[in-house]
Amino acid sequence: MFAVYAAEPAPDAPLDSLTVGERPDPEVPEGWVAVNVRAASLNMHDLWTLRGVGIKPDQFPMILGCDGSGTLADGTEVVVHSVIGDPAWDGDETLDPRRTLLTEKHQGTFADTVVVPARNVVPKPANLTTAQASVMGTAWLTAYRMLFTKSGLRPGQTMLVQGASGGVSTALVQLGRAAGMRVWVTGRTEEKRAVAERLGAHATFPSGERLPERVDAVFETVGDATWSHSMRALKPGGVIVVSGSTSGANPGADLQRLFFLQLRVIGSTMGTRQELVDLLKFVENAGIAPEIGLELPMDRAAEGFRAMLDGDTSGKIVFTR
Repeated sequence: MFAVYAAEPAPDAPLDSLTVGERPDPEVPEGWVAVNVRAASLNMHDLWTLRGVGIKPDQFPMILGCDGSGTLADGTEVVVHSVIGDPAWDGDETLDPRRTLLTEKHQGTFADTVVVPARNVVPKPANLTTAQASVMGTAWLTAYRMLFTKSGLRPGQTMLVQGASGGVSTALVQLGRAAGMRVWVTGRTEEKRAVAERLGAHATFPSGERLPERVDAVFETVGDATWSHSMRALKPGGVIVVSGSTSGANPGADLQRLFFLQLRVIGSTMGTRQELVDLLKFVENAGIAPEIGLELPMDRAAEGFRAMLDGDTSGKIVFTR
């Protein structure tokens, strides 16, 4: 079958490992289902896989793609849930020490077919296109868990999203606005800040700029480049919710500010199947849809990877079949 895959780990030149070609048709174990992929979205995780991070060398070649949407054999339209847990685990699958994501152990969605456990598909809402639905399982699910499960924010409070144009950031803007938060966003360029405003941000600011007042919560996916600003932006008792560190993972902790102002720092990773179900219902009820910055046929995947590597898009990058 057709697939876009990582041929081998390439730490210093990840795109050198990116291959568009043929892979063997997958087997379907008992209790698993085959999804005919119609759209799949690109995530930073795919670049890490090309670099060999989070995957053992003997697991290459690995088909890329953490999430997507498509159809089952009977024609049912579904969204793929990317977190695959131990069948014996009872509870939040993101806390399962044996849980994995697609492309870490199991082949991904950038292919004609992806095979996942039967519980890892959920019905696609009618109000989303196939391309829009393909971004729900990773970026939007991550944003949903950060905002509604981890932050403790209430409608009317003020949230700051660091970084205006990434997939998780744009999802946070839209979800926060729909839930009644006051949404502030930082961005490096006027163009990226304009995207956030169009999606519902109440105010945007250049990265690192002093804010008019302190906020109740900061949502962090950037890391080193924005951490000190995030700490300074919080009210006493405020919270930073972290789900990524694209600019570096070891900023100064600023412990004196942390304990004196009684700030909280909370980690958040992906989300549960039930949170994905709830997210899809929320999106349908709120009448919102994700921002897609670039849509390409899957055989032009290299263009999308280059755009992500260069930081050259706003919203999600989606590949279609």
